[in-house]
Amino acid sequence: MEWSVGLLACLVGLLPMGSFARTKRDTTGNLVNTEVHSAPEQRWSMQVPAEVSAAAGEAAVLPCTFTHPHRHYDGPLTAIWRAGEAYAGPQVFRCAAARGSELCQTALSLHGRFRLLGNPRRNDLSLRVERLALADDGRYFCRVEFAGDVHDRYESRHGVRLRVTAAPRIVNLSVLPGPAHAFRALCTAEGEPPPALDWSGPALGNGSAAVPGPGQGHGHQVTAELPALAHDGRYTCTASNSLGRAEASIYLFRFHGASGAPALALPLGVLGLKALLLLGILAARAAARRRLEHPVAQDTPPRPQAQESNYENLSQMSPRDPPAATCVP
Repeated sequence: MEWSVGLLACLVGLLPMGSFARTKRDTTGNLVNTEVHSAPEQRWSMQVPAEVSAAAGEAAVLPCTFTHPHRHYDGPLTAIWRAGEAYAGPQVFRCAAARGSELCQTALSLHGRFRLLGNPRRNDLSLRVERLALADDGRYFCRVEFAGDVHDRYESRHGVRLRVTAAPRIVNLSVLPGPAHAFRALCTAEGEPPPALDWSGPALGNGSAAVPGPGQGHGHQVTAELPALAHDGRYTCTASNSLGRAEASIYLFRFHGASGAPALALPLGVLGLKALLLLGILAARAAARRRLEHPVAQDTPPRPQAQESNYENLSQMSPRDPPAATCVP
């Protein structure tokens, strides 16, 4: 008996922490078998990467796996993803699985672009985001809830940062009136990394730096102002970052009055100039078509009238009339 107790003590001393030993004895009291069982982890945990990067228009996968304190759980569960803030941010995806089912039925998918890739029954909540836009950039948090005790739920505290990259795109180009019959121009572009903006045009040269305008640094958009359009001609705004380049132009034409002061200025974007030219062409064609369909009747030139004369036609003189006097030298 002392030998078996000593052997059991040695075996227990060799076991890792959190494990236990169970022994069986036969009818003679001798030790015949020892089974070692690892105790389950008595805590929740979640594993997510610090950051995921993808280009606008493409898809991204947000990985998320978790552990729970149950050795086995097949009851109802809910998988949730939210954006912006842990525990309080708006949900972008939610699905629920019934008891014993591995199918998680989607209950919410914002704009239909979020889809669960992982299997919550296998501790995987990975999410796929389709058709990325710059507005999707931000932090996302995964959460799992088991039915039952209020403590049977867990959410990642720090989440995963989704970084959406995009080549520059000019979203607005406008001309506004300024003091003393002058004009100023505003150019707004978006992209990630945020693009740098430059203006070029008459008397500006190429690559002239622009003055930061209202909204500078707002999200993924930047705005630059050209304070004064001093000359007629084409002004071009160029946006560039490490992923590409974009540009857009406006045309400024000033019509001067009799006094020489600018009576009217006509700022036109590239599309506006093309539209104006197109309207002119269409108007000319329509006028020509109307002339062909309804020709203008030309006035008949007036017939010459017989002029009165002091002399009579001799061939029409009456024989009774005396002959005309003739001067004989």
